[in-house]
Amino acid sequence: MTFKFLRLFCCVLLVGSFTLPIQAVNAQEAKQHQTLPTVKITLQDIPLEVEYAHTFEQRAMGLMYRKTLCEQCGMLFKFSGSKKASMWMQNTFLALDVAFITSDGVITDIKPMQPHDLTSVGASEAVLYALEMNQGWFAKNGIKVGDKMVIKTP
Repeated sequence: MTFKFLRLFCCVLLVGSFTLPIQAVNAQEAKQHQTLPTVKITLQDIPLEVEYAHTFEQRAMGLMYRKTLCEQCGMLFKFSGSKKASMWMQNTFLALDVAFITSDGVITDIKPMQPHDLTSVGASEAVLYALEMNQGWFAKNGIKVGDKMVIKTP
């Protein structure tokens, strides 16, 4: 009986030793987002200042691990070049809408994304940008496919 208990105890310690570093990394990654640069954009005369993910690492992290996003907050992703981009919601707790945007600022698609859904949500044509906002934000503000976004990149 004591041997079984000892074996179980060792397994619990072993599993715990793997999960603690992962939790620390997740917390560190989430904290990293607080220092992203911002960019000013305008959609249908609505000025916004959103987080700007323009490096591979910033795009890969996106809005992961966030529990809240203010009403007028979002994240603009700039890809390395125009392409048929796609997004997914790994480790993302927020319900979001993503607008895919061409290099000249035209919105090609606005699609909903659900928390933790690993289904790839893609643009219908080559785009340079994607803008993630709280789910329903685009509809609430009358933003639709074909509208233009003005981007004042840093």
